[in-house]
Amino acid sequence: MTANPSAPRELLRIASAADVGPVVRARRRAQSLRIDDAAALIGVSVDLLSRLENGKGSVRLDKLLAVLDGLGLALVVGPKDGPWMQPVRGAGPGPSEP
Repeated sequence: MTANPSAPRELLRIASAADVGPVVRARRRAQSLRIDDAAALIGVSVDLLSRLENGKGSVRLDKLLAVLDGLGLALVVGPKDGPWMQPVRGAGPGPSEP
């Protein structure tokens, strides 16, 4: 089956570091992984994964990318005013939007 690249399944606008945590936790739970098992499979510490899921502290970009990849997620960057960004759901306007 060929996926339609112009029809994203579900995209989420991340406006703050705290917005990433619930997405990561939901994906881990959807895969029926305990936090310690997921951390071991991904190659990060339980502490890092816990901080990421709870929006506490800072996480290096390479570690965030490893967690996202390990859970089958991706980080996509594009212009906020791009036409394909209009249907993207989020908690509200980003920090620099009115």
